[in-house]
Amino acid sequence: MAAAEAHFRKLEHMYAGAPVNRPFAPELSVSEGQATLVMDVRPDHYHAAGAAHGMICFKMLDDATFFAAQSLVRDVFILTADFQLHLLRPLTEGTVRAEGKVLHRSRRLIVAEGSLYDARGRLAARGTGTFMPGRTPLTPEMGYR
Repeated sequence: MAAAEAHFRKLEHMYAGAPVNRPFAPELSVSEGQATLVMDVRPDHYHAAGAAHGMICFKMLDDATFFAAQSLVRDVFILTADFQLHLLRPLTEGTVRAEGKVLHRSRRLIVAEGSLYDARGRLAARGTGTFMPGRTPLTPEMGYR
């Protein structure tokens, strides 16, 4: 397996093992400068008005753009420095998909954009994240294996 492909699979494994993901059971796919996240939205994700809470949109778009950016950094865990979210339509029950892709990379910053699609394939939210390399090495202990 090529080094890049091994890095992508390790990132997917790290994501799958993160405790924060247990209640959501998302599925992540990483490639060079891109990431796709698929998750089922359930009624237990709803707010009082009967649609998914905005935290679902934020989580999915932050995760998709984060891993698109992390795909380009192979030595340290990156950090979200800023994230802008635009909620366009309510999400209800069904399988939703977030797609992230890197727009720009400099020595210290990576900018990635994401789109979130509802179960019918309609654009439900957009987001743009700015990420920077941190100081924490990617290690097997954090699930990067």
